[in-house]
Amino acid sequence: MFEQHLLPPISRDISGHAIHQHIRALFPILRSITGKGIVETLQYISAQIKNFSTTSVASGDLVFDWTVPKEWNVSSAKLMDKHKNIIIDINDSTLHILQYSLPFNGLVSREDLEEHLFTLPNQPDLIPYKTSYYTENWGFCLSENQKRKLTDTHYYVDIDATLAPGFLTYGEVLIPGESDEEFLFSIHCCHPSLANDNLSSLAIAIELIRKLQDLPERRLSYRFLFLPGTIGSITWLARNSDKTKNIKNGLVLSCLGDNGPFTYKKAREDSASINALMGKLLSRQSNARIWDFEPYGYDERQYCSPGFNLPVGCLMRSPNGTFPEYHTSADNLDFVTPDALETSFSLLADLITITENSLYPVSTSPYGEPQLGKRGLYPLQHEALKTDEIKDDLPDQLGLLWVLNLSDGKNSILDIASRSQRSFRSILYAVDILQKADLLKLYGRKQAQPFPTS
Repeated sequence: MFEQHLLPPISRDISGHAIHQHIRALFPILRSITGKGIVETLQYISAQIKNFSTTSVASGDLVFDWTVPKEWNVSSAKLMDKHKNIIIDINDSTLHILQYSLPFNGLVSREDLEEHLFTLPNQPDLIPYKTSYYTENWGFCLSENQKRKLTDTHYYVDIDATLAPGFLTYGEVLIPGESDEEFLFSIHCCHPSLANDNLSSLAIAIELIRKLQDLPERRLSYRFLFLPGTIGSITWLARNSDKTKNIKNGLVLSCLGDNGPFTYKKAREDSASINALMGKLLSRQSNARIWDFEPYGYDERQYCSPGFNLPVGCLMRSPNGTFPEYHTSADNLDFVTPDALETSFSLLADLITITENSLYPVSTSPYGEPQLGKRGLYPLQHEALKTDEIKDDLPDQLGLLWVLNLSDGKNSILDIASRSQRSFRSILYAVDILQKADLLKLYGRKQAQPFPTS
């Protein structure tokens, strides 16, 4: 087995405010699973990163058991009183229109209007996000308090929309590495003005891609998908089934901008490598939660469908449906914070650092503890490290001893970090120090018999 070398950790020097700026730029766009809004969003992503491509699939195309829907676009949508005073207008909030609303123009009675109004009675100040992708209907979403003020006998409805044969469009970027093995990141980008679900993950992904593309060397390949939820991932899988054999780990990213603790939802197979990886990564995160797989939620349920059964989990902060702002107008620019965005980015940067350094150290001096003092490693001088890492990520003397003791070819660098209860980066730096002192060799796989026997 060939010896390997460490790759430097992914830099975490990105401001949460810079991530938040992407969300601000994209927030006003009226997105859906098809149409001009999602195309405009993908164009924004393309302008931020290199080698981004989009694919358009025609309405009516069969994708497994599904059919690509018609394309939906809205030019305007207004509800007006009998004097043509505007009461509801999508220019005030993109949430005001029922997603996939049919066009409608005319005078309707208050009684007939009722079945086309969608509110949240238990959250009377908030506008809900509602869809009608596969059931033809027209309608408006508004706050319960707005609805209570609709006391006239008749109202004018003017919804200028089209629902016609067109295209479903998704975007992706493949960042190649030395290996064809891929780490998949999947992000849904079909919601209108919702900041946490899911502009937060989209914005973080942009910065993560930038970091990966700037690396001089990568072991793994990384594929990022930007898709409309459910139908988008099903369409990608239907058209790219041959590529799934290269996916060795994956994450669906969602709701990463609020201040809740991290939540990881496992891939379908409990033994999937991504589950062990995320479990160890989150063990150092305060109040982090790990949930078992269930076939409900985001696109992990498509990647984990039995025909594919891919090792793809889902990373969130507050999970979908568990916070009061979810799918409402309260999921706004103030709900997502720069601090939360920055911390989420840092966690994913650490994840990539771990996957790029999935190596097994073997001690070159395994019989007894090697003398560190004659190598200038006792006491350990931090001044020699030349790093701007936070204190928690600096190696210490005991960290070096942990690495030396567990470098038996059976423990990965991540295993050592987990066993020693130290950050991965601190153990990575310790490994680097010891390798430079010729006290370690690194291998890409476990070593059955790392030491010579007499």
